[in-house]
Amino acid sequence: LLLGRVGWDPAEVDRFVPHQANARILHAVAERVGIAPQRCVTHLERVGNTGAASIPLALADAAGRGRLRSGDRVLLTAFGGGLTWGSAALRWPGIPGTIC
Repeated sequence: LLLGRVGWDPAEVDRFVPHQANARILHAVAERVGIAPQRCVTHLERVGNTGAASIPLALADAAGRGRLRSGDRVLLTAFGGGLTWGSAALRWPGIPGTIC
């Protein structure tokens, strides 16, 4: 739904950063959306489920490891208890001199 609104095909998403609840859900969501697993940013295996901070922490981790480049198309997807969810599509800014 969101990808269609911004005019992106799933193959055009450079990095998919989902809420880091568990690896099974991360890969299932990526597969369902049609995004290749290697484009999925995860840090769950190193830090565990960090709750509401998981997406910002995953972004910082990916930036620090050089996995985000200026102009990258990034899809963020969060979900919570019940039917709570949200997504955002953005171009990575690549601000010089910062980790993020």
